Amino acid sequence: MGKTGFVFDKRYLEHVTFNGHPESHYRLIAILDGLKQNGLLEKLIPIGPEPANQRWIEATHNIHYIMRFEEACIAGFPDFEHQDNSICRETYDVALLAVGGVLKAIDSMMAGDVDNAFCAVRPPGHHAEQDRALGFCYFNNVAIGARYLQQNYGIKRVGIIDFDVHHGNGTQKIFEDDDSVFYYSIHEHPSFAFPGTGREFEKGTGAGETYTLNTPILPGRGDMDYRKKLTTDMIPAFKNFQPEVMLLSAGFDGHSADLMSEINLSTEGYKFISRTILNLVNKYCEGRVVSVLEGGYNLDVLPGLVADHIRALLENQAI
Repeated sequence: MGKTGFVFDKRYLEHVTFNGHPESHYRLIAILDGLKQNGLLEKLIPIGPEPANQRWIEATHNIHYIMRFEEACIAGFPDFEHQDNSICRETYDVALLAVGGVLKAIDSMMAGDVDNAFCAVRPPGHHAEQDRALGFCYFNNVAIGARYLQQNYGIKRVGIIDFDVHHGNGTQKIFEDDDSVFYYSIHEHPSFAFPGTGREFEKGTGAGETYTLNTPILPGRGDMDYRKKLTTDMIPAFKNFQPEVMLLSAGFDGHSADLMSEINLSTEGYKFISRTILNLVNKYCEGRVVSVLEGGYNLDVLPGLVADHIRALLENQAI
């Protein structure tokens, strides 16, 4: 059994979205309750987050965008830049704390206090671009984490695997011209799913060309296509890239019970995703991986899916 860190803070619940919004504080409550019921919470090493220093936010996001976001929250606006981006007065501070949780997880892993970590943070981040909020996301938690690894720890090659059912347009755009970060995403085909990006021909630009790899999956294909594509697309890509550390955008909204997609993944399908990724992490990254919560909106299945993912991190099992 490995040492797995767990980032959570009750202040993450203070980002209150409008009634009926899928990205609600009840997601984290359900995850925490599930971990307690499964007996997993006591096996995890708690990592207390602190608000991220703005210098790390600015390493990824435009300063004028950061200021607009903060001002919208202070003013008490109900949303930011799009009606889906529900906010409250506390949202800016909570978003800083979400980033800070990821950075503290990275610190703990790099110090050897934990082998890996799961960050139960919100708001999510992978749709947030340098100067635009989108899809419930304001600061790109994983992208900021990648820059932090590079600038604070001198890591030269960071891998990002995004298995949220929606393409991480923000993460892709931030690193599209960068050959030091390899971004891999497997997601529902953009012709059928938000945000409409992530086609196979999107491979990066300039120095970053071929350092982005998208694997779009047609609706209903589920486990069969995921097993095939992770093996034929993801594994060879990271064999060539040889990442030193891996970051995960961990989305659980591709499950057959989640109404946010029509991919139709099973619970066993998600277990396969976790184990396959960990095989890569063990082979190329010395087990160093930080997993960050993105989507997953069915409160009946989300706790079990996250528990399975964390159990895989704890056991660091191979197939």
